[in-house]
Amino acid sequence: MTNPAISPLRIFIGYDRHEIVAYHTLCQSIISTASQPVSFIPIALDHLKGVFERPPHALQSTEFSFSRFLVPYLSGYSGWSLFMDCDILVRSDIAQLFAQADDRYAVRVCKHDYVPVSERKFLDKVQTAYKMKNWSSVILMNNARCKALTPDFVNTATGLELHQFKWLASEDEIGSLDLDWNWLVGEYPKKEDARVVHFTLGGPYFDEYKTADYADEWFAESKKLNSVSQRTT
Repeated sequence: MTNPAISPLRIFIGYDRHEIVAYHTLCQSIISTASQPVSFIPIALDHLKGVFERPPHALQSTEFSFSRFLVPYLSGYSGWSLFMDCDILVRSDIAQLFAQADDRYAVRVCKHDYVPVSERKFLDKVQTAYKMKNWSSVILMNNARCKALTPDFVNTATGLELHQFKWLASEDEIGSLDLDWNWLVGEYPKKEDARVVHFTLGGPYFDEYKTADYADEWFAESKKLNSVSQRTT
């Protein structure tokens, strides 16, 4: 008797040419902790030519600030997909996050309510404060209910229309996740059992943040990228 087919968990990750090591280290941290097959899809601008044609905005801090909202389109508006910023470390089984998919909602996010501790962040980018800040850095998306996110809309909507989920009919369509699934390093105190930690102010790969909370864990995962063992037969 054959086992039923298992569909890999679809994980879209923002890819920025200034933080390449962050993307690959995040992938490794997911592989290290996942209990199910996963599929990684980088949101890389070079892969979206002819689809994403929006010019860069002076206030955007990453190359994927707006292109992240193409995830439902890239998923064929079917099933559930997860989007994550690249400056993240996963410390728990990502399947447990997907298990919280709930068809009552169009998306599920960590509903942060905070004022940033500083006015600048990595690469001397402006730290912009706005309602729902960082809600869109980890999004579990019910793609069939996100059909408003067409390429035309993503290319033309304002940043606040996108990041404040104004493309949904109601905020009731936004389900909550425990903050443990997007714990903001440097904004929140260190929490030993945080499942996903987000280096929103700057990752340990930048000199200024090499001693940030959880940096030792990030370096341990990053070190695995260059590891190899000699196999004997």
